Amino acid sequence: MSNMLDKKDNLILKELKKNSRQTTKQIAENINLPRVTVHDRIKKMIKKGMIKKFSVIPDYEKIGLPCKVIIFVSFLPNVNVSQKELANKIAKLPRIYEVDIISGEYDLLIKARGTSLKEIGKLVVEKLRQIKGVGRTLTCTCFENIKEEM
Repeated sequence: MSNMLDKKDNLILKELKKNSRQTTKQIAENINLPRVTVHDRIKKMIKKGMIKKFSVIPDYEKIGLPCKVIIFVSFLPNVNVSQKELANKIAKLPRIYEVDIISGEYDLLIKARGTSLKEIGKLVVEKLRQIKGVGRTLTCTCFENIKEEM
């Protein structure tokens, strides 16, 4: 069972990324394939795990979360928690939208959103930095989002 996408699968995936609410018929018309082919290929991609889920990208300003930050975290070893356990704990915090284990000077990359920088500051100081295994943090404010994909 190959996990490689062919040209047709790539076209379908591209259409779904544009708007996952499109009907199979709309996708088929947009990429000039039979509806049944599109339907079957989407089902196969889901079954193979190539499509994890269908999602929504909200307009964060309109839902009251206009501030976005990227937080880098250094992992403190020897505290009876693994780096992956730490990442999973952080992922459960409110307003945290992404947690990645990375290489380099920092060990984790986190994306968070909030109503204000003050709210995000409280998240970092009162919640994130209190978790066992969190060392140094570096928070970068995002001025403007140019591209965001799911």
